[in-house]
Amino acid sequence: MISLTLFKKDIKSNYKIILLFFAILTLYSISIIYMYDPKTTNAFEEMAKSMPELMKAFGMDLIGANLTEYIANYLYGLIILMFPIICIIILGNKLIASYVDKGSMAYLLATPNKRVKIALTQAVFMWIASAVLLIYTSSLIIFFCNILHGGDLDVKTFIIINIVLYFLQVAVSSICFFASCISNDTKLYFTIGAGVPILFYLLQALANMGGKLENFKYFTLFTLFNTSDIIAGESILVPILVFLSVAIVFYGAGIYIFSKRDLPL
Repeated sequence: MISLTLFKKDIKSNYKIILLFFAILTLYSISIIYMYDPKTTNAFEEMAKSMPELMKAFGMDLIGANLTEYIANYLYGLIILMFPIICIIILGNKLIASYVDKGSMAYLLATPNKRVKIALTQAVFMWIASAVLLIYTSSLIIFFCNILHGGDLDVKTFIIINIVLYFLQVAVSSICFFASCISNDTKLYFTIGAGVPILFYLLQALANMGGKLENFKYFTLFTLFNTSDIIAGESILVPILVFLSVAIVFYGAGIYIFSKRDLPL
């Protein structure tokens, strides 16, 4: 079970951050949807021609034969992929590590709530915050695609892309949560909680460039989020199972360590 009082406090403390990311994702999503025109060359195609290696690194080198592929390449290659994860990194610090760093954890532990309940509450908040961000963004994209481009978006495939992305976000959030649970200060947290996800993305960017660098794909979770494979109709079972396994291990380990370790209160 979770602490509803603490959960409500999390909402009050963090809703402004989530609203900020709502605004950022809204701006970028609408702009890129508006730029889509299957009859003419868009700015991204020109960039892909002028900076092919850079665009390839960000997974934005493919023009896309339709609106679904266009959205997958130019929104889910970087913006929708990384901005929610940046939000998760920030929340990961605020939900546990920041309390310990500032000495505020003593007040939480003084309540009748056990450590496991406190940690589980913060974990649930991260899951829900990730879901809210993704549901909002995907709904926004579907809405504006229908307004600006009729029924060109393959909604079913698009929803599947978002489902896989959510499980990736849960897996990444578990690493952030684990880092927060083992950290006594925010400096250590950001070294691990921000360092690992960013490293994953950089490794994926290098792998995207091909050649010998392609082997880096075996060292990052982001490899399993392949929008081209999803659009092609390939099974999403393996990626989801891997993401779930990572999440279970790191969330479980984080809660266990937090419940047992000595805290500098």
